[in-house]
Amino acid sequence: MTAHSSELPLAAAFPDADREQWQRLVEGVLRKSGAAEATGAAAEDALATALEDGIQVRPLYTADDAPAAADAIGRPGFPPFVRAGRATGSTVAGWDVRQRHADTDPRRANEAVLADLENGVTSLWLAVGDGGVPVAELATALDGVYLDLAAVALDAGADFAEAADAWFRLCDAKGVAVSETAGTLGADPLGAVARTGRADDLAGHLEAAAGLARRCADQAPRTRALAVDALPYHEAGGSTAEELGCSLATGVAYLRALTAAGLGVDAACAQLEFRYAATADQFLTIAKLRAARRLWSRVAEVCGASPAARAQRQHAVTSTVMMTRRDPWVNMLRTTVAGLSAGLGGADAVTVLPFDAALGLPDAFARRIARNTQSILLEESHLSKVIDPAGGSWYVERLTDELARAAWGWFQEIEAAGGQAAALGSGMVGERLASTWRKRSEDLAHRREPVTGVSEFPFLAEAPVEREPAPVPVAGGLPRVRRDEAYEALRARSDAHLAATGSRPKAFLAALGPAAVHTARATFASNLFQAGGVEPVHDPVSVDAESVAEAFRASGAGIACLCSSDALYAEQAAGVAAALKAAGARQVLLAGKPGERREAYVRAGVDAFVFAGCDAVGVLTSALDVMEVA
Repeated sequence: MTAHSSELPLAAAFPDADREQWQRLVEGVLRKSGAAEATGAAAEDALATALEDGIQVRPLYTADDAPAAADAIGRPGFPPFVRAGRATGSTVAGWDVRQRHADTDPRRANEAVLADLENGVTSLWLAVGDGGVPVAELATALDGVYLDLAAVALDAGADFAEAADAWFRLCDAKGVAVSETAGTLGADPLGAVARTGRADDLAGHLEAAAGLARRCADQAPRTRALAVDALPYHEAGGSTAEELGCSLATGVAYLRALTAAGLGVDAACAQLEFRYAATADQFLTIAKLRAARRLWSRVAEVCGASPAARAQRQHAVTSTVMMTRRDPWVNMLRTTVAGLSAGLGGADAVTVLPFDAALGLPDAFARRIARNTQSILLEESHLSKVIDPAGGSWYVERLTDELARAAWGWFQEIEAAGGQAAALGSGMVGERLASTWRKRSEDLAHRREPVTGVSEFPFLAEAPVEREPAPVPVAGGLPRVRRDEAYEALRARSDAHLAATGSRPKAFLAALGPAAVHTARATFASNLFQAGGVEPVHDPVSVDAESVAEAFRASGAGIACLCSSDALYAEQAAGVAAALKAAGARQVLLAGKPGERREAYVRAGVDAFVFAGCDAVGVLTSALDVMEVA
């Protein structure tokens, strides 16, 4: 028996559902879970997740959540370029696979460069000068590279003019017409100020950048002179909207400098490449890149650019803030998601940092994994074959719109303060980013933002991954933060204790009752202690007030943590805590919220309580302090 699809009206077999009906179902689930009574929209709000920049991710999106402005999305390759900077997106040749090289040894850098180009990389991001290959050795680092085939992006900080001159000389020496080369010369005077805090020669650097832009416009139309690098703001702890707003203010400052030097608005726009961070939050990264194109299109429009010139050239780089030094193998997963998000978000060039980049100079294996990550995304997963695949999602469109509005507000604040240079000089940018990072640090400390392998599921016995030290990055300006830094400090104390004594600081898990009763909280406590480098000892499996003292002394631990159910705590916690204190426990903790019995537990000797959402960093710091772990 056969039938046409028109004869199978499957949807008609189900009743229509509306938002109110869904909310009633949510109310029932919340009541069963023991959550506070909530009805209607309040029930939906209970499932919302707060992001930075005042944005909330809701549990349900419909067509009613789409941006209200008719021109907020557009079509690929047309203003406001939300969907793509080109009509074809990356469907023709995929996005540009760009790898970073920061080895100061020009010959080793050259070996790595050639290996990358022979195995899937399509362009190079080369650190030059301080923190990279000496400018005088640029030719050695690029020996054997066909400069008219492989695009090169230079990153020379304040030495951009010297590096650009060396680049032009190299092209001439190789007999390569600069008109046939592509890439970015990396002039970013305001980025250098953000990194170093030195603005004494900003006017001279802006003038040099403008001269370089004129030279590129006249001689090398496929090469962009300036990079608008938003990474310093992301790496200082800024939110997504703050990163976007700073990039807009920097781009506007460069447009002013270039047009004042005689370039037309269209020509000035063509000299800029924007660099953004891509994180493991895939939807936020996709929305960020889409919002960035929309925002820059608006800026360029107001400045008088023609429609075609308003498209933003984007280089996305996997975030250094999310990279961890402990369990660095997990970074492969983070960078895969970030690279995927950058490609799906429409970035023109994508850099996937090697998984060991936080430990020093990446080795050949790490660089291979990084480039092959993109090869799989492009060649095996075919992710570039669809233009703006997230487009049309009510969630993504709403998130893009909300990010754009939040970033525009911050951009206007910077402009009202006199522009990016003034905002950096006054400390306005630094203070704003520091405030954002303080709030995020609270979430990290309380494990509301988990870091796999660090604050969650750490593995104390794993051998450390050693790498040759990388060049020390320039300092003096905005700080560079990492999500793992508070836990890394705790783990470093544990490592020092291990080196000095031959063992790690230990916490005894005083589990009460059978395994079925105490396992959940014992597992929680074990995970918590290991996040700070404290080794949990759970032997014997179960104790009581009579046996706990002997077990604690045999464990070699300095502190103890009670683990069981609330019911058994009510019966046994006071006696066990008192016995532990009498046995010499310097600190006694209890896994779980104490409720109304807090005072009784404290009188019995319980010093602190650990539970989901507690200040893990504070608890672990206190534990190491009382065990006198330096």
